[in-house]
Amino acid sequence: MQRSSGRRTAPAVAAVLVVAAFAVGCRPVTVTGAGAPDSKGVRYAPTTPAPPPLGRHTPPARHAIKPRPARTAHPTPAPRPLMAPGSRGAQVRELQARLAQLGLFGRTPTGYYGSLTTTAVRAFQRRQGLPRTGTVQPAAWRALRKQTRRPSQTQLHPPTTQPIGAPDPRCMRGRVICISKRNNTLAWVVDGRIVSAMDVRFGSQYTPTREGTFHITFKSRHHISTLYHTAMPYAMFFSGGQAVHYSADFAAHGYRGASHGCVNVRNKKKLAPLFRTVKPGTKVVIYH
Repeated sequence: MQRSSGRRTAPAVAAVLVVAAFAVGCRPVTVTGAGAPDSKGVRYAPTTPAPPPLGRHTPPARHAIKPRPARTAHPTPAPRPLMAPGSRGAQVRELQARLAQLGLFGRTPTGYYGSLTTTAVRAFQRRQGLPRTGTVQPAAWRALRKQTRRPSQTQLHPPTTQPIGAPDPRCMRGRVICISKRNNTLAWVVDGRIVSAMDVRFGSQYTPTREGTFHITFKSRHHISTLYHTAMPYAMFFSGGQAVHYSADFAAHGYRGASHGCVNVRNKKKLAPLFRTVKPGTKVVIYH
């Protein structure tokens, strides 16, 4: 019998390996796609490929862009009013004169938009069925201009701050200083026509100004009161110590004060021409 050469062929080597594998207990296992455990409880990785790494154009989750919140719709703002409280000027004066034509503004125009003007504007807006804002919007201004006429120069710049009422019948003939306590006005009336007018104030309840028909007794340009030692420029006496005269206190403090019975005038420029015109004997009518 011949001795082997000691070399094994490839098939023989394979057979030996298979036998050795069987001897150590290794056996082939089929791994499922879901990575289920085999019969021995060993879990194997699934065969599905892992997701690709984040690209450089894909931001990490912590840097994700948040969606912008939805924009809230804002109402359209109301148009800016043409005139409002605090406004001044010629347009405000025209507004007041037009409201006066409708009986809604009981003062003479001043050109200042104050509380009285605000109240008058609200009253007009109520008539028109408009929002009662107290400010003049374009719609209200158009309606007011349509219902009124263009104010005259006298209506825009009246001679007194208070409306001049109808003169007393005693003032309608001749040359008369016609003084109304109701309206706080003095009117110089010539043959029924008002030539000039000015604001006046009267005495207090303890020193009232007399009412009735009087006549100028004498005039004194630079008069000083002998009772109160106060200046009475352009004094025109009509009843004892009572006179029409300029009052610096009236000019400074208005109707917060009162006279001692005289008729105070606060506009010296208006009183000066009247003082030069009036003669002793001129009629004076004071009425309520």
